[in-house]
Amino acid sequence: MIDNLKGRRVILREMEEKDWIDVHTYASQPIVCQYQPWGPNSEKESQDFVKQVILDTTKNPRSRFVFAIIEKKMLIGAGEINIRDFTNREGEIGYIVNPEYWGMGYATEVSKLLIEFGFETLNLHRIFATCDPRNVGSSKVLEKIGMTKEGRIREDLLLKDGWRDSLLYSILEQEWISTN
Repeated sequence: MIDNLKGRRVILREMEEKDWIDVHTYASQPIVCQYQPWGPNSEKESQDFVKQVILDTTKNPRSRFVFAIIEKKMLIGAGEINIRDFTNREGEIGYIVNPEYWGMGYATEVSKLLIEFGFETLNLHRIFATCDPRNVGSSKVLEKIGMTKEGRIREDLLLKDGWRDSLLYSILEQEWISTN
């Protein structure tokens, strides 16, 4: 069990089985998953997601860390960090926020907490993130937290409406240390 990650306004805690209800509140909305290969979720898909996240906590070595974003005792989204390469100490972050909380800086705060956890607790060297080029809000978050835009990965993700490009961002351990 990972200790809660505490930010200025949010707490990131490990998912609990009952969280599927709040996850479903946002994951069932078409606007939330418009740039994703999943969704909108059925209730069963939201339940299965949370069950899988909880199951992943038991894996050894553990490579997936999914946190509920808690703001004023409400679950408003999820933040995730995955170890993609243990040898080269590389991880990937992702986040999803209920649209009622978009544009309020929550994704930025969550991303910073995930990166801090990745470098300080997981001992990663490089952390990256990808986003759909049409997702301007997410691009702004990744730039705001100090990630460098490395480029565009062409047609790397199949969505319902066809292939999607991804923008690739990253930050290195020494870059994070020098800015914090």
